[in-house]
Amino acid sequence: MKKLHIVSNRLPYSVDFVDGSPLLTPSVGGLATGMNSVYKEYNGNWIGWPGVASDSQSPADLARIDALLEKEGCVSVHLSNHEVEEFYEGFCNNTIWPLFHYFAQYVDFHAEFWDAYVKVNQIFAHKTLEVIDDGDYVWVHDYQLMLVPEMIKSKKPNITIGYFLHIPFPSYEVFRILPWRDELLKGLLGADLIGFHTYDYERHFLSSVRRLFGYEITFNEIHIDDRIILADAFPMGIDYKKFEDAAIKINQTPLKERSEVHRELEKYFLMDPDRKLVLSIDRLDYSKGIPNRLRAFGRFLENHPEYRGKVTLILLSVPSRNNVIHYQRLRSEVEELVGSINGLYGNINYTPVWYFYRTMPFQNLVELYSMCDVALITPVRDGMNLVAKEYVASRINKTGVMVLSEMAGVVKEMGEAIIINPNDENQTEKAILQALEMPVDEQRKRLATMQERLKRYDVFKWAKEFVGSLQRVNKIQKDFLAKKITPEVGKSIIDKFENAGKRAIFLDYDGTLTGFKADPQEVQPDAELKKLIDELTESEKNIVTIISGRDKETLSKWFEGHQVNLICEHGVWLRRIGEDWNMLTNASNSWMPTIRPVLESYVDRTPGSFLEEKNYSLVWHFRRAEAELGELRAKELRDELTELVANHNLEIMEGNKVVEVKTGGINKGAAANSFLLNMNADFIMGIGDDWTDEFLFKELPETAITVKVGIKHTNAAYKLETVEAVRAFLKKLSKKK
Repeated sequence: MKKLHIVSNRLPYSVDFVDGSPLLTPSVGGLATGMNSVYKEYNGNWIGWPGVASDSQSPADLARIDALLEKEGCVSVHLSNHEVEEFYEGFCNNTIWPLFHYFAQYVDFHAEFWDAYVKVNQIFAHKTLEVIDDGDYVWVHDYQLMLVPEMIKSKKPNITIGYFLHIPFPSYEVFRILPWRDELLKGLLGADLIGFHTYDYERHFLSSVRRLFGYEITFNEIHIDDRIILADAFPMGIDYKKFEDAAIKINQTPLKERSEVHRELEKYFLMDPDRKLVLSIDRLDYSKGIPNRLRAFGRFLENHPEYRGKVTLILLSVPSRNNVIHYQRLRSEVEELVGSINGLYGNINYTPVWYFYRTMPFQNLVELYSMCDVALITPVRDGMNLVAKEYVASRINKTGVMVLSEMAGVVKEMGEAIIINPNDENQTEKAILQALEMPVDEQRKRLATMQERLKRYDVFKWAKEFVGSLQRVNKIQKDFLAKKITPEVGKSIIDKFENAGKRAIFLDYDGTLTGFKADPQEVQPDAELKKLIDELTESEKNIVTIISGRDKETLSKWFEGHQVNLICEHGVWLRRIGEDWNMLTNASNSWMPTIRPVLESYVDRTPGSFLEEKNYSLVWHFRRAEAELGELRAKELRDELTELVANHNLEIMEGNKVVEVKTGGINKGAAANSFLLNMNADFIMGIGDDWTDEFLFKELPETAITVKVGIKHTNAAYKLETVEAVRAFLKKLSKKK
């Protein structure tokens, strides 16, 4: 693997000035921890904003900051105060953040914010392009830089790009609200690997891609022209050992050396050994559900007076975006709720809620994790939530209970927690009671399972897994290129073509000679294609055959006057040049009255779909249907037809947005071989794009040149990416007489 570069909004260092000189302080977040082990191992750079506005410092100071960061393998992206304001505070935090967390009522759709977002993403992409080399790997992070992958890929297509989204990706119904939804998706699709915390977010992303762009998606592979893009889930971990070791060290610290926080917590338990602490740690953000949590705790004290004086909620709210009105209102609401609960249920010796509105040093956080009996982590929407993992890692005494929101990404890995709907305050209240009364043996059993899982899949394993997948997608791309008709391969084929005395050329129509349209009747040959066919058939050496699933009436009309042979309905009918139609195999349509009602019911149930009736087959088209509904109905139809077709010697063929039922034993391969009998062609070529053409590729002689259009897996020997590439290749052949 060549160099791996990290691109994120912030660098893993903060810049402070001491006595007028810049000083770097390493960040302690999960991303910084995981990425430090990656980009240095692969000799790459970390590209990002240093956290200092470019117009707030002198050029000399900026140069000194850059020099310090360069020693750490970091490259600065300089942004002005105005750019930071409109890009980060504007589009990132007032548009993407609320929308992706399902708070559409807080979204600002300001065009100037979007313009700033595009501009800053271009700055990041440009800076990245300055430091990367051909063949390098780039890993782009988070919602601030969703356009960067495409901006890099468009300039350096041979760079392998990964992207990871650290927040939820919303459902299509929410994502579609965004006016710039297409641009964001196109930006992400510049990446070769797109990662999410959970499969739900991956599924939402793939749904949006399918619905907005109509790209074919097979499992987690997106097929776009000449590229395969992988989407996958990688649940981010924590530095488990760091928290475990810190908790052990704190537990072994002599009484006199313990921190003030630690001593205050011990005083609490000394007053009554039966007392319990419930911990809540979050950034003060509307997505965290803090008011819901407080109301549920207040209800718990109201309904369970026996716990008054015995249970305290420690509420640590980390300041966030203080200048935004929604956050100001949230802070006021939280403080009012805390005051109300403390006023109703507290006394001179008991404060129900200990409220802290500030950040806390790492050691104090671990002390809280270590000494609180219950963790109450109940966001209304959260991409992952590493606090839950940190709490579990810090519980070295093997006790403690997690009450966890089902809306947090981390819930997928912590099924042993007490899982609640954060909007159900009654359920949350009951969960608090269950947590406080859970037997120690059950606590240990649940916690041990979670600890084992989180220890195994830590932040380093997460980073390694992503890099491994990035290398795998690079191999997939190379495997495609191995079959691609490069200029060298093309020359070899053309040489064989030129030296041949008789050339048999089989060409599929839809998806090969012309693109797909919502209405199949709209794809009749254009002037360019007709001219190409005429040029190709000028030479008597070239025996050109259109081999298609279309009916004979349509093909006869479209290619009237052209010197081409026609094989239609996948091999039922053949018309040689100057001859009448001839049936290649005995086919019957007596089964149609039985099957037609089934297909018609799917037309009725699937808006936009329609039924096409050929001489010996029935085709259900769903290209114009809503993408996911069409795919779902296609699977249902296939299952429903399976038994019916077996009883009537029929076959189900799935093409591009079609399900076709036809008489069994008929396929393009058998038809092509029948056509080739006694021809003695010394050059045979077949080109096609879908599943029906695989029969052609498999049954043509081994010496045949077989070409798949697109990037799917195939039996063909070669690949061309698009219809345009096919036409260009045939154009070269037409010039050889």
